[in-house]
Amino acid sequence: FEEFGLTDRQLLKVRDIKMVAAGTSYYAALLGKYIIEELARIPVEVEPASEFRYRQPIIDQDTLVIGISQSGETADTLAAIREARRCKARVVSVTNVVGSSMALESDGVIYLHAGPEIGVASTKTFIAHITCLYLLGIRLAAVRHRLDPERLRELTAELKALPSAVQLVLDRAEALQALARKYAGHRNFMYIGRGINYPIALEGALKLKEISYLHAEGYAAGELKHGPIALLDRNFPVFAIATQAATLEKMVSNIQEVIARDAPVVALISEGDDTLAEVELDRIEIPPVSEFLSPIPNVVALQLFAYFVASERGCNVDQPRNLAKSVTVE
Repeated sequence: FEEFGLTDRQLLKVRDIKMVAAGTSYYAALLGKYIIEELARIPVEVEPASEFRYRQPIIDQDTLVIGISQSGETADTLAAIREARRCKARVVSVTNVVGSSMALESDGVIYLHAGPEIGVASTKTFIAHITCLYLLGIRLAAVRHRLDPERLRELTAELKALPSAVQLVLDRAEALQALARKYAGHRNFMYIGRGINYPIALEGALKLKEISYLHAEGYAAGELKHGPIALLDRNFPVFAIATQAATLEKMVSNIQEVIARDAPVVALISEGDDTLAEVELDRIEIPPVSEFLSPIPNVVALQLFAYFVASERGCNVDQPRNLAKSVTVE
């Protein structure tokens, strides 16, 4: 990161990390928590910028505050990093716009270099944000000697292979379009995920809401029995992120609970995995990658599904109603 601005010595002094963001960037931050805590073993808290700015956060000079915003002009996130600086915390912003207000008012900046994003709903910049957070996690882990050289080489090779996995998902657009055509008439959707893919469930639901104007909710799959399962019937499809993971057996159990309530299920599964072969549901095969990096190909599939549902419904995908690309006022 050329403009990162923080030295290895300063990074070693970081005791904890606070991430502040809004909307899609907030879900990227939630993913960042999983990434950084696993790689660098630094405690991370994620908070909506709109809440952070109005309370008295417990931060000081040993806290690293990371502001995440595609535009670098999001009003609440900009106010949040200003509050962090007032409290003497070090601030790094992750943004796509060179010279934006957040970039100029931070101690360091990580630029996405994703190019202009025309559509209001963030898609490629969401992927760029989480890619940068993977790289930041690696940097923090390397500084703290949390990654042995072999694991670092493996992780780097896996990251470099991700564009091929994403392309394979894009190549399956016709299958996703067919599923969108099947489900576009439903008014309610639920998305469930576990572990590092829980924020992807939240983001998948948000994308569907933003561009198709359909009601969609994202949940941690283990929370189903704590209320959300009461909603389910044959008119309430559930999107389950069931790619290879340490908790796949638990997700399979969740899917069976959903099917028992007559709710239709669409499952993201790893290509070649027959765990759900005997279960009656719709499947989207995702190229096999490690659980740790699976959010990237998984979210591309959910973005495409939302796009095709919106198209089936005749919605303006690039300029959805009531939304702005950058929210510069409260």
